[in-house]
Amino acid sequence: MRKITLSIALMVFLASCGHRENNGIEQQIITYQKQVTAINNKINILQQKLDQQHKKSKINTGFTVSVTSRKLAPAEFKHYFSASGEVESVNEAFISPQISGQVVEILVHEGQYVDKGQLLARLETDMIEDNIRELKTSLELANTTYKKQKALWDKHIGSEIQYLQAKTQMESLQNKLAALKTQYDKSLIKSPLAGYVESVDLKEGELATPGMRFIYVVNLDQLYVNAQISETYISSVRQGDSVDLSFPAFPDINMKTSIYRIGKVINKQSRTVEIQLKIRNRDNKLKPNLLARLKMLDYSNTNAIVVPAYLVREDIQGYYLYMISHEKDHFIARKRYVKVGKSSQNQMEILQGLKAGDLIVDKGYNNVVDGVVLQMVK
Repeated sequence: MRKITLSIALMVFLASCGHRENNGIEQQIITYQKQVTAINNKINILQQKLDQQHKKSKINTGFTVSVTSRKLAPAEFKHYFSASGEVESVNEAFISPQISGQVVEILVHEGQYVDKGQLLARLETDMIEDNIRELKTSLELANTTYKKQKALWDKHIGSEIQYLQAKTQMESLQNKLAALKTQYDKSLIKSPLAGYVESVDLKEGELATPGMRFIYVVNLDQLYVNAQISETYISSVRQGDSVDLSFPAFPDINMKTSIYRIGKVINKQSRTVEIQLKIRNRDNKLKPNLLARLKMLDYSNTNAIVVPAYLVREDIQGYYLYMISHEKDHFIARKRYVKVGKSSQNQMEILQGLKAGDLIVDKGYNNVVDGVVLQMVK
């Protein structure tokens, strides 16, 4: 009993030590976070004081920097997003027999082009053919009997039951013959579409059964391109929207097409939705499962203020670039904080802080600081 009591006491002691250790780490993190916040606040205050001193005194840093200027004007801005996709054939068929039977003849080979309805293979039909011949003989007799009974019945000779029995016998044999012919037709495996034989999965002499893949035929004339896009872009795309389509394996193939279909369900795991394109396959160069690249427009502004993205810098207060200010017969660089929008193709849209007609520093921006005298170079 004493040993149990000591064990429990030891466990309580260790747990309390671990708890105190965790509390100590958390307190250190909180202390450091407070220090970082305090330092950032001090930097902001000093930066504001420095900017105010520059503005009041109109002083500069005492040296001159050669730069070029860029005058801002409204321009069209477009933002695109990209997605990866895979190619799929619109028309393809994994052909399997409708009845079980031994493969007695394969009439095509892999890579061969076949027409719709062309015979691809035959299953063993000897027993079916024997039954068909036997039924045809029985049907001839039944048909003759029926005709004679009908002729007699038309003259009101004989009984009606004999006439009906002959008719029923003949129709029953006709139905059986039709069923055997259908079974015979199902033993002849034909292509449901025109295309290329991609694979033959059985050999002559092997048993084929319904549901077992026998021959794969694919048509390359029309293709789907299936891609997954983030749910973020769902509100930006519509069926029929234009898409720039390219293929890494074929750098010379680039085409414009439109969105053929947009999926109705978002994938829970990836948070994406499927979009599908439908294209014609010129010269049959493109193959199923080929990787594709899609580029789609999700935002445009025909009257935007746009600057090269490399001119926009960032500090603790936000994004900024350098304006060109004319002061006391000198061109002075002045830092201007801006609100940025989207960026695309090395261009960035400025939402606030700049307007048409403003002059900004272009080439030489790396050597510029707030208040420096600028020497304008054409």
